[in-house]
Amino acid sequence: MAYLNENYLKLKAGYLFPEIGRRVRAFCDGNPEASKRLIRCGIGDVTEPLPSAVVSAMHRAVDEMGVRDTFKGYGPEQGYEWLRAAIAENDYRAHGLEVADDEVFVSDGSKCDCGAILDILGDQNRMAITDPVYPVYVDTNVMAGHTGEADAAGTYAGIHYLPCTEANGFIPEPPAEAVDVVYLCSPNNPTGAAANRAQLEAWVAYARRHGSLILFDAAYEAYITEPGIPHSIYEVPGARECAIEFRSFSKNGGFTGVRCAFTVVPKTLMARTRGGEARPLHPLWLRRMTTKFNGVSYIVQRGAEALYTAEGKAQVRALVEHYMGNARVLVAGARDAGLKVLGGVNAPYIWVGAPKGVTSWQAFDKILGEANVVITPGSGFGGNGEGWFRVSAFNSRANAEEVARRLKALRW
Repeated sequence: MAYLNENYLKLKAGYLFPEIGRRVRAFCDGNPEASKRLIRCGIGDVTEPLPSAVVSAMHRAVDEMGVRDTFKGYGPEQGYEWLRAAIAENDYRAHGLEVADDEVFVSDGSKCDCGAILDILGDQNRMAITDPVYPVYVDTNVMAGHTGEADAAGTYAGIHYLPCTEANGFIPEPPAEAVDVVYLCSPNNPTGAAANRAQLEAWVAYARRHGSLILFDAAYEAYITEPGIPHSIYEVPGARECAIEFRSFSKNGGFTGVRCAFTVVPKTLMARTRGGEARPLHPLWLRRMTTKFNGVSYIVQRGAEALYTAEGKAQVRALVEHYMGNARVLVAGARDAGLKVLGGVNAPYIWVGAPKGVTSWQAFDKILGEANVVITPGSGFGGNGEGWFRVSAFNSRANAEEVARRLKALRW
């Protein structure tokens, strides 16, 4: 009989979003009329159509695939050179940041890369992860065997948790002790908080002092509106020696159903062997990609490339402004309801404090049952998320306005 990976048995209560889905299905089955009014502001999935520049580029690519002379078979696993060049030039070098084309690796999603990066990191690393947190960071470490069992609160032995609370603005602070790998997400999912330059400088200084690796998730950088908030960890001097950056086309270009993202692994980035020898991570990630991944489709990569045209950039700005307009509407609605609200300024999420004595899941059930709106309970992101809930701005403007009205009408 085959043996299973028993690390999966450590996972607690299923992944957050399947649990939300289960509760929503149960509500809809029991309340068929109310289910017709249901508005989903839970999972961070986009709702607006793909930019027309992307659609046109993908149509042209489909036509190419229908002609022998322009047909494409297997492409380079790490991405076509023309897309990697467009990314490096537009997202980095145009802003004065040193990133070479071949330091960019195109993939089918940042979520995938955030988990897959563990393939090239040793089991002995001590992982530091924020609380609250995007659950993928924790669960993939559990699956990889980097943790012990979870306690009753869902806290896993072997992970160093970085508390993010209202007191520190939900931005984690470097710990007093040394850790090997740090997960940072800015602008943050779920809280919407964004680290300023001084805060990121402190993390880079910490990482360089201790030889730590920062895994920097910048999937929402396009939503930054305030000056002084870095869009990339590489804006901080020295970050090329201590950080990997993940970015996605899902939320800026509407690619959640198309699947395309990229990860930047600088050639100057080193990690240690068990014997203490410093070795570069870049060739290891290249080997991992070329062994375990067959690349993003040619059609999708042509669509991603179109986001960097003048037309594509304008359409991305319009999409971002649409969702951030929704965020402003939702922030106003929640505040009019007398609720404490954070986020919604540099990210398409608002982080709402439940009334005193109301748990995150109680808030979820009340908002679902009485307002027929799906939100995300903060406790699903970690213990420090208890008492908060996340509302996603990914929706139509009409839905955002209706959700704001319903939140205001709730009686707690």
